Amino acid sequence: MTNITDAARKVEEVMNSNDFSGVVLLKQNGQTLLNLNRGYANRSDELLNQIDTRFGIASGCKIFTAVSICQLIEQGRLSYDTKLVDALTIDFPLWNKEITIHQLLTHTSGIPDYFDEEVMEDFTELWKERPVYSMRNGSDFLPMFQHLLMKSAPGERFHYNNAAFIVLGLIVEEKSGQPFTEYVEEHIFKRCEMANSGYFLTDQLPRNTAIGYIDHEDGTWNTNIFSIPVKGGADGGAYTTAPDMIRFWDGLLNYRLLSESTTQHLVTPHVHEEGETYYGQGVWVDQKGEGIFKVHVMGFDPGVSFMSSVYPGHAAQLVVLSNKESGPYPITRAIEETLFEV
Repeated sequence: MTNITDAARKVEEVMNSNDFSGVVLLKQNGQTLLNLNRGYANRSDELLNQIDTRFGIASGCKIFTAVSICQLIEQGRLSYDTKLVDALTIDFPLWNKEITIHQLLTHTSGIPDYFDEEVMEDFTELWKERPVYSMRNGSDFLPMFQHLLMKSAPGERFHYNNAAFIVLGLIVEEKSGQPFTEYVEEHIFKRCEMANSGYFLTDQLPRNTAIGYIDHEDGTWNTNIFSIPVKGGADGGAYTTAPDMIRFWDGLLNYRLLSESTTQHLVTPHVHEEGETYYGQGVWVDQKGEGIFKVHVMGFDPGVSFMSSVYPGHAAQLVVLSNKESGPYPITRAIEETLFEV
């Protein structure tokens, strides 16, 4: 690795040029290389972001859903080949009966999505017909996609799908007998000692939590409280801190959450997305030549942007959290180009 001072200077430049608001934490072999914070967690009261500030991570928490399903598979309550019709008592009358758990985990099920990123751009538009404060459980999303036609045949192609993870969350509830968010908090957060993470209500955020901000071209802004569901779930919306996200990666990759074989299956490149990017199960995998360059998660919502990566060849872990709609990508690229010679 090149000089960490050069990397820090480059990241600071990117943060300033993009008016970044959030936290950057980079560790290698357990040692902290970068620990940076910028901007306000609360603009009105001018409360600064700190390294232990909690941020929403949007779809970045799909990996928690995948781990939950894999835990149930290890317990023998499911298998990757279990069909959806056999895993859940909820009826999806227009869907193919051959859809499997593996296909749901890898975005290859072909089911319709409630927010189809191939044809929709503005997540906020969803909540004009239904109030965000009513969206508290996975079942609340069912009317948005339960009676829609299949988008493609099961296994035919990769199509990033939020509804698939809503369905997986409902399976976790049915098989475990626990509400989804309670299951994750007990079987993932507690096990990894992620004491500052949770599925918090947007209108009851605990102390030291960043408010999400949506900036407008005229310089005005508003918070995201009316633009995202009041409570996150299986497809997104958890809150975490940079140190807690490192703890999650440590717990996952040191096999405290799943066995070694199940963990390796989770981070296997199962389906090609584009270029050298593949999808595992709830996680993205970037290859470089024959090997894996990074395993990563990301999430973007109104007022939320997040990227976190593990670099196996460098024994490094990176977390970039922001309470604005963009920022983590150029910072991640700057670190990779400076330190990992991408």
